[in-house]
This record gives sequence, structure tokens and C-alpha cells, in this order.
Amino acid sequence: MKTKALLSTAIGTMMLAGCVNLAPEYQTGALPVPATMPATAPEGTTVAPLLWEDVVTSPALQQVITTALEENRNLRVTAANVRAARANLLVSRSARWPEIAASGTVQAGDTFDEGTTGLNRFVDSTYAQIGVSAWELDFFGRIRNLNDAALQTYLATEDGERAAKISLAGTVAETWMQLAADHELLKLANRTAESQTESLDLTRELFAAGTASELDVRRASASVAQAQAQAAAYEASVRRDINALQLLVGQPLPADLLEQASLFPAPVALNLPVGQSSLVLLERPDVRAAEAQLKAANANIGAARAAYFPSISLTSGVGVASGSLDDLFNGDGTSGWTFAPSISLPIFDFDRRRGNVDAARAQADAALATYQDAIQQAFREVADAVAVTETIDRRLMALKQLTEDTEVTFELSGERFKSGLDGYLTVLDAQREYYNAQQQWILATLDNNLNSIALYKALGTWSEE
Repeated sequence: MKTKALLSTAIGTMMLAGCVNLAPEYQTGALPVPATMPATAPEGTTVAPLLWEDVVTSPALQQVITTALEENRNLRVTAANVRAARANLLVSRSARWPEIAASGTVQAGDTFDEGTTGLNRFVDSTYAQIGVSAWELDFFGRIRNLNDAALQTYLATEDGERAAKISLAGTVAETWMQLAADHELLKLANRTAESQTESLDLTRELFAAGTASELDVRRASASVAQAQAQAAAYEASVRRDINALQLLVGQPLPADLLEQASLFPAPVALNLPVGQSSLVLLERPDVRAAEAQLKAANANIGAARAAYFPSISLTSGVGVASGSLDDLFNGDGTSGWTFAPSISLPIFDFDRRRGNVDAARAQADAALATYQDAIQQAFREVADAVAVTETIDRRLMALKQLTEDTEVTFELSGERFKSGLDGYLTVLDAQREYYNAQQQWILATLDNNLNSIALYKALGTWSEE
């Protein structure tokens, strides 16, 4: 009966363990952004989640992104942190259950003389036991809250890895398109330098014929030098873009693959739709990671509060003892069991527990602010992208007209210069305006492509398939 009573007591305490949770009620507050986004899709339209495979349409760029997701070293660090968080979660969960261990000792001994004092210390003995050592009964939820905190930390690292993948895919695409734009600007600078070299040669011929001045020759020569300097600058930009891209990818890229970087046609899908509800921001991996950290901080408050209450532990075991190793296994040993509950009640700790609770609360407040800030940052990123989406077409149309007008102006001014009706300064001004218009067209096209990537980074999701 005594054994049954003790067993019933042990089972009862196991059922009661963890019956109290001192963590505060989880709250995130109201959504710290407008309920609706400055959307581009009509109200009620279903907007599919953005995946990088759907946004990026260039096969060459898709190949580069796939390689980066496999080889990028920072992403490998993030993946390792996820594995570490998963391992820490296993460690935390193990504290909820008793640790069962086996132990054994063998002692051989004898005396040097015939004395009898302390004889029992110098004899043969063996002992084997299996049991539970200091298993804490989680009456006040300390272990449960620590386990919840570890779980949320692990989930945060998982979402952090998804956010890192989205960011990497977007950054690779941005760098690729910057490389494509710098390629176009380099080609434009080279074409301009060649055109201005031809103009310089013509101006020198006209100067020799007496229909142009030395001032015209100097202006033409300066224009050539300026174009050559810009071409050299863009060549350096192309090389830097390649260096940045290869660092992101994690390995050198073939030259024939890099040559496929182009803005024409667009390497990404343009004019991506945006849904109406701001609730979609809550599904962003970085926002989900911030919320998981907030939940972890909330659970840590409960663990800190539990320190105000008694800690109860159980130690028990069953074993066999004998005077020799043979007797231990042939049934001649003495078997028995132990059951030793213990309680630790804090009395004075000079505000250590209160300090731990205050620190946990402060960390929870910081986590809440970080979570809300992540939502606000996400809303701003979407709003900025929508602002470009709603204005980029007008900008491109205006620049297209500007390019056409300045091209005609440049051609007409060249004819008038050859005819002696205008000086070379008029040609130079027209050529500069035409060159600037082409530059603006290339940069606006780049912005249009980059804006699709900005929307992907703001609203993109990650498929594990």
C-alpha cells in the first residue's frame, strides 16, 4: 500500500505539473498602419502571392538567382543559425521530462593490518542503479514558458531565413539590372564618343577650309574628351557591378551569362498588382519573425515570474547493491528504491527576481516596438513602390517624346552647322540634350524594372517546394 501511495503521489504531481502559466496575455495592439494600402488592383480583386520565379522572367537572371540561393555564404550562415535554434529547442523541450540515467560502481578493497576500526571502508562492494535525478515539477510554468520561448525563437529564425532568401533574390535581381543599365549607358557613351569624334574630324576640315573657328575645334575636342571620360566611368561601373553580383552569387559567373544582362526586353514582370488590405503585411516573413520574437519575449516574462514561487524537484531510483560483482548479477545482492522530493523556496535575493522580471518586461516592450516598426516599414515599402507604379508610365512617355525631339534637334543643328548657318556651340548643346535624354530614358527604364523587384521584396512570399 505504501508503494502504491507513493506511486499515486508521483503520478498526481506529474499531472499537476505545468498547470499554472504566469506569462501575461499575448497582445500586439492595433495595426499601426492604415487598414488599406494605396493599392493598384481594384477592390475585391484576388492578388496571388509574389514568388520570385513568377516575377523574374529572364532565364539568365533566373539561373543567376538559383545559383545565389545555393552558394551565397551569408545565406549559409542563416541556415546554420536555423539548425542551431532547432537544436536549442530540443534541449529546451527535454527539460519537461525526467532524465533517466543508469549508474554503477565497483569497489575492491582490503586492509593492511588486523585492525577493525573503519573496516567497512576497505571492503569489496558493487552498486547499480537506474533512476531520475532532480526532475523539476513545472507547477508554475517556468519550464513551459522557457520551452515556448525557445520554440518562438526557432520559428523566428525560420522566417528570418525565408526573409533572407527573398532579400537575396531581390538584391541579385537589382544588381543584375544595374549591370544591364550600366551596360546600356556604356554603349551610349561609346556611341556618343564615336559620333563626337566624327564631328571633331568634320570641324577640323571646316577649320582648314576657313568656315569654322579654332573655338569650334576646341569645343568639339572637349566634347569628345568628356564622352570618353564618361565611357571610362561607366566601364568601371560595369566591372563593379560584376564584382558585386559575383559576391552575391558566391562564385564567378561565365562571361557569356553576364553578357545577357539587358533591360530590353524587361527581365521582370512589370506593373504588378497590389491588394487592398494591409493585413497581407502580417504574412511577410520578416514581420512574422518579429512577431515570433515578441511571443518569445512574452513567454520569458512568465518564466521570470515563476522564480517567485517554490521549485519542487523529484529524485528517485531503483538499484541493486552487493559485496561482489558476481553477487550483483546472480540475485544475491540487495535491491531497493529511493524517492526523494525536494523543495526550494526563495526568501531573500536582494531584488534579483524583480530585476529579472523588469528586464523581461522591457525586452517584451522592445520586441513589440520592433514588431510594429516592421509592419510600418513594410507599409512604406509598398506605398513607395505603388507611387512609382502609378507615375512611371507618364515619365517614360515624356522621356520618349523628349528623346525623339532632341534627336531631331541634334540632326537639324548638325545640318545647319555644315551649311554655315550656326556655330558649333548650337550643335554641342543639341548633342548634349540628346545624350541626356537617352540617359534619362535608360535610368527611367531601370527604375521601372527595379520597382517590380521592390514590390516583390515588400510583398513576396517564399515557397519551400
